Amino acid sequence: MVPMRTGSEPTTARSALRVRFWLSVWGLLWAVFGTAAFAVAGRPGWAAACGVLWLVVTVDLVMVLRHIRQGPHYQPGRDIPPYRPPEHHHP
Repeated sequence: MVPMRTGSEPTTARSALRVRFWLSVWGLLWAVFGTAAFAVAGRPGWAAACGVLWLVVTVDLVMVLRHIRQGPHYQPGRDIPPYRPPEHHHP
């Protein structure tokens, strides 16, 4: 089932991308620190786990920056009526 726009959505709704950006930066710092600390401590398994986390956080950070650079997207205003759901014809 496709959700229908009800018309009650806020017209100024925005994603918390800047919060997600700073949380990603914080996670990136800890992942880099963890990778280095565990490598120096001779714990290659934990260093590898932090390295994987480092990779995931870096990809997330790139995606967040991409979305921030794209800017706000079109949001239908109050003057746009709700959309009718698509009609499915079942055999």
